[in-house]
Amino acid sequence: MKDSYTLNVAGLTRELPLCRVNDELYIGAFVIFGDVELTVACAKELLKIAPEHDILITAESKGIPLVYEMARQHGENKYLIARKAAKLYMRNVFSTEVTSITTANRQHLCIDQADADLMRGRRVLIIDDVISTGESLKAVEKLVVQAGGNVVGRMAILAEGDAANRKDILFLQKLPLFNPDGSEKA
Repeated sequence: MKDSYTLNVAGLTRELPLCRVNDELYIGAFVIFGDVELTVACAKELLKIAPEHDILITAESKGIPLVYEMARQHGENKYLIARKAAKLYMRNVFSTEVTSITTANRQHLCIDQADADLMRGRRVLIIDDVISTGESLKAVEKLVVQAGGNVVGRMAILAEGDAANRKDILFLQKLPLFNPDGSEKA
């Protein structure tokens, strides 16, 4: 039985452990946290194919190092994060619900008026580490639209499973879904 998947992305190779989602589905655990080399390389490659934009946004939390590095490399001094919960410093909060493949319960994503003001009338690029079901992406997009921003693109390092067939996202590499024995799902 195979318990990992070898991923080649942005000129680097990483071994992803296979993790059980349910009895019939396993995923390759792609965690960018703590991997500076991977974050820098993927940010560089994504910027090569990124549409023109004014501001970047990601959902908390795994996209944060990536969106930071993309902003840094592109010379942008600001990026936005759709938070999982309203924080004390947030005023006039916009919120939406999301269910992710890697999270058992429904979550909330929110931005505040200051973030909305930064997006209003501007070209917004949505960034994530992995797009799978697209639910997180859809939730962030809803917040951007509510704020009056114009979504100019949706990007991720990896498109997992059927997401790789989507025409509305840009990504660096496909990540397959797996059977319990570690073989790739057809």
